[in-house]
Amino acid sequence: MKWIFPAFLFFLTNLPLFSQEKKPSGLQAGSAAVDISPIVFPIALRSGASNYVHDPLHVRAVALENGTGRAAIALVDDIGVSRETTDAAKAAVAAKTGWKVEEMLISGTHTHTAPKGGDTSEGRIAYETRRREGMIEALTKAIESLEPARVGYASDEEPDEVHNRRWHLKPGTMTPNPFGKLDKVATNPGRDRLLKPAGPTDPEVSVVDVRTRRGKPLGFIANYSLHYVGGIPTMRDEKGKEMGMASADYYGEFARIMPYRIGGANPPANFVAFMTNGTSGDINNIDFEGTRPPRAPFEQVRVVAGKTADAAWRAVKKIESYEENPLVAMRQREVELKYRNMSVEEVEHALRLLKLPKNERENLHDKAIQYANATVQYSEPDKTEKVIVQAIRIGEQAIVSLPFEVLVEIGLEIKEKSPFPHTFTISLANGGYGYLPPPHQHDLGGYETWIGTSKFERDSSVILTKELLEMLAELRAL
Repeated sequence: MKWIFPAFLFFLTNLPLFSQEKKPSGLQAGSAAVDISPIVFPIALRSGASNYVHDPLHVRAVALENGTGRAAIALVDDIGVSRETTDAAKAAVAAKTGWKVEEMLISGTHTHTAPKGGDTSEGRIAYETRRREGMIEALTKAIESLEPARVGYASDEEPDEVHNRRWHLKPGTMTPNPFGKLDKVATNPGRDRLLKPAGPTDPEVSVVDVRTRRGKPLGFIANYSLHYVGGIPTMRDEKGKEMGMASADYYGEFARIMPYRIGGANPPANFVAFMTNGTSGDINNIDFEGTRPPRAPFEQVRVVAGKTADAAWRAVKKIESYEENPLVAMRQREVELKYRNMSVEEVEHALRLLKLPKNERENLHDKAIQYANATVQYSEPDKTEKVIVQAIRIGEQAIVSLPFEVLVEIGLEIKEKSPFPHTFTISLANGGYGYLPPPHQHDLGGYETWIGTSKFERDSSVILTKELLEMLAELRAL
């Protein structure tokens, strides 16, 4: 009895040590997917009111932790998510899990067939509530399902489905923009006017492949610099009126088929794969120079999803080893950007247009009034706004994020200057502020540079790229 009590006392006083020893070491990962498809109708799509959903919309998430380093990435099947929405969702997840809001990234896929805002209808309110709750649930479930894991990263290419949509035109064929001036390039122009593309493309399909320690697929993050595809089927209601249908576009189709590329005929039920939007601000799926056979509705979505899934599968085959103890770290900065200062002449011209009677407006560019309003809206001098940029390290893989539709040259520059062998950019993350062109594209003009679609100063991409590269250097030094 003399030795039993001291031994029991030693056991009690050292319980924290024993529990720490039992905690799994190395990488921990979890994943989750939550259906956020509309259930209250009608919903407002870009094509108008609708009562139909073609394919489900989701929030998908992967969480990673190793020691004190954490990173959680969530992707929403939506055209974009505001900072106000993502901040609120992160705060709710932080309260539930103890993770910091700075350890979370939420981005939109940029599908153009998700319900949009702009009204106070019952359908819109219900959908936005469902979407917000889906973000919270997906991130929380991913964090709470952490288990021992390993990770690999690689990339392959799919060059045939990415095309730069900004073009220099044949002399004398440029038409005035909404401001009554001539740009040097045009977006999505007719083929009869094409001279040469105004920028490159990025064909890389990057992947982060997360497995359990036993090798079962658990989470899969891909990245490709391509806008939505479109070509979603329509439906007719009981009165014969044609309506668009909600759809996750190729991002949703990729997420559906990728588990079968990795997991075979019966992939694990908890395996979550998703395709993030890269730097696709000037990249779309229109083959301007080739001739594509006619497609059935949704066929081209399936083509692109299948080809990018194949490229992702080829990338996985290149992974020689999976790391069980990679360094995981995340950095976040809030950067204050200046709005563009509109000249007195520009504002006066816009005000003149807005004063025109309706019958005289018919002779203007069809978007002249829209951009005249934008000119006046952003005419306040020296206005600024803070945006979030993030950088993540997972072993030798780097991921950065920007809250914009980022033009492709910015992503290519970050890849080139990154100190990591694998780097990609997630666009439309933690907010959405329109297009982000590099300075020389601003000089060329075109849709992506017009005030209203691009509201920050000309050198904003330079400022943000510098911040991201500094964060990547910090992560490299760890």
